[in-house]
Amino acid sequence: MPGARGEATIQAGEHEVQILFTNRALAEVETQLKRSIISVAQGFVEGTAGVTECVHLLRAGMQAARRDAHVSGMVPLGDAFQVLDEAGFSAVTQAVMEAVSAVLSFGMEEQAPNA
Repeated sequence: MPGARGEATIQAGEHEVQILFTNRALAEVETQLKRSIISVAQGFVEGTAGVTECVHLLRAGMQAARRDAHVSGMVPLGDAFQVLDEAGFSAVTQAVMEAVSAVLSFGMEEQAPNA
């Protein structure tokens, strides 16, 4: 499906975890964290975001991938913590933020430069 989507695969122990971000998934994270996704992303750059933000983003990405695959049910926060424990904070944060960035930057490549 074309559009504002960011996808990644995280190696967690012996299994791969698919994550997907859409504007809907990012809005869900904003609601949970009571912060804008831009603020959260900037927090990773500045060192003011941490495990809490990472695990909520991860869970939202796992849930969106599940929804996209037409699998019912919610992803428990504990499942996201397990992936974080198995894959590590740095690996998860990198995958999550690259996928989030794809959503946030969608359409920028189509904008013509001012001439």
